[in-house]
Order: sequence, then C-alpha cells, then structure tokens
Amino acid sequence: MVRQDLEAATGRYLDLIGRADEEGAADLVLGLIGEGVPAEDVLLRVIAPCQRRVGELWASNEWPVAREHGATAVSERVVAAVSGRVRPTATRGRVAVACADGEYHVLPTLIMAEVLRLRGWQVDFLGASVPGPHLITHLHQTGPDVVALGCMLPTRLPRAHATIAACQAVGIPVLAGGAGFGADGRFARLLGADAWAPTADAAADRLAAGLPSFPAAPDDDSGDTAVHLGGEEYAYLTRHRADLLARVMDTLTGRPEHTAEDLGNMADFLIAATYVHDAALFTDFVVWTCRVLEARQVPAESVVLGLGAFHDVLTDCPDARALLNEGVAAAQACCGRSARPADQRTETSV
Repeated sequence: MVRQDLEAATGRYLDLIGRADEEGAADLVLGLIGEGVPAEDVLLRVIAPCQRRVGELWASNEWPVAREHGATAVSERVVAAVSGRVRPTATRGRVAVACADGEYHVLPTLIMAEVLRLRGWQVDFLGASVPGPHLITHLHQTGPDVVALGCMLPTRLPRAHATIAACQAVGIPVLAGGAGFGADGRFARLLGADAWAPTADAAADRLAAGLPSFPAAPDDDSGDTAVHLGGEEYAYLTRHRADLLARVMDTLTGRPEHTAEDLGNMADFLIAATYVHDAALFTDFVVWTCRVLEARQVPAESVVLGLGAFHDVLTDCPDARALLNEGVAAAQACCGRSARPADQRTETSV
C-alpha cells in the first residue's frame, strides 16, 4: 500500500477510535493486513501515531479525558486482534515484556511486545504495573533471555531502577524503553539498564544485534552511576509526601485551580528529579503542565504559585528548593511575565 493510502487509513482509524468504534477500528486494521500491509507497519504507522495524536488532543483540551481513555482502550483491543490474526512461529529466544511498577500507560509497551513477537521472539507480555518481586518470580519460573521494561512516566524511575537491579541480580539483562527513560535514554543508562531503545522497532533491532548497547564509560568515570541516585532529600520527600501535600494544600486554600491531583503530580515529578538529580526532568514537566492548564483556561501563574508553596514548605531541602526555583523560572517564561522569585516568598516552617 502506498504511503498516501496508509496515511488516509490512519486518519480514518483516529476517527473510529475517537468514537469508541471498536468493531470499525478492528475491521479497518485487519482489512489492511488482509490487503498485504505488514502487521508491523499497521502497529507502528497506524496505531502508534494515532495514540500519540490522542495524547495531543487531550493535552490541548480538544478531547475530554473520557474520550481519550475510550480511544486508548479500543486501540489496546485492536492490538490484541492483530495478535490473534497474525501468529508467526517463534524462531528466536524468550522475552519477558512488562511495564514498570506503577506504570499504567500500557499501550506503547504492548505494541513493543507485539513487534517483538512478529520478529520471531517468544514473548511473555505481563501487562501494566508489574511489581518487581512478582516479575522476579516469573523470571525464575520461565528463564527468559531478556526483560524488556517499559516506562512512560519518569515518576516511575525509582521503581524501575529497583526492577532493573533485581533482574540483573538473577542474571537477566534489561532492555529499557519508553519516554520515561528520557528522549535520549539517559535515565536508562543512569539506572544501569543493559540497553535502551526509543521505539518498538528499534527495540527489536537492538535485541537482534545483542546486548548491551551503551558505549563504555570514559576512563575517568567509574561507570557506577547508581551510587549517586536518591539521597537524603529523596528519602525525606518520599516518606513525607502525604504530609507535605497537606501543608501545601493548606497554603493554597481558596485557590480552586490547584487540585490535589495537580499538586500530587508536581510532588511526584519533584521526587523523581531529586532521585536522578536532573533539573530538566522537572522543568520539562513544569512547561508541559503550563501548556495543559492554559489549554483549559487556567493561567500559568497558578503553576508559579503551586511551586512557590512547595518551596515555602520544604525549608530543609536545599536541592529540592533549587529544583523548584528552576521550575518557577520555567513557569514564568510560560506566562510571559516576571513573578517574585521563590527565594523572596514568605516561608513557613516544616
């Protein structure tokens, strides 16, 4: 099928999943396969780009969350339909594919699992949010050649790190994938994964070529970056998250634009950035949040206020406060005006 025809099919598929038309979406995809379009192309050139578009439509407030969830659920079932229609013989080794503990954005990892299966791997797809101990039990029972670990949100990086270390402790290498590991895979390397791939087809290529894929560390670098992860502030923020959120909510009484969910996300990204000591992780989240809220007619100034409230509460966490200051600067750039720096705010004691 020529590119233009496949692009037209992609547009039709987006319309179908946007109306939660599961039968229509499945008929379209299976019809493409029946016409000779490779199943991998259907997964990567129809379903995957449509899912990215679904996320964009939700972020821009063109689709409500219910429509986004419905479209995603339909695509998950369509991927299952592709799996039922195309059943290649396994000619390679065995791969356990799982989402990191706490990660519920399952569709990208499911697509990766199906691409690996189409490339001849025997795939055990374990689904969303697989706790590390349960994954290790599965490894002992089945003995796969590699674990492919998906993580879409960087807030799951601490748990992903524990899973990577546990898999390697029992002798199973880990291929990391998903946006949570960074667009360049820097967090996959930092957490000690054996390899990283940005896309499902790249993951299949990487496994076919063999692990690992990261270049050797420089001579003046011990290569043991894991010892620098976490720290006292990370432990404090994790242990006192609920109390900190309550205090922040108290300081923002009367500000209905600050929901517990939004502030919880702010806390979780702050914790993740503290764990990996990466300011860009936090500022990228802040900029994204400003854009999402502005699409919903909530000014970016509200993000500045929320960040300032966290700054005021965290009097004993200098590293976290420095991250918050960078977040404030990023949010101020989004709202296009100067605001009083967080350091100049009236502080409350923890």
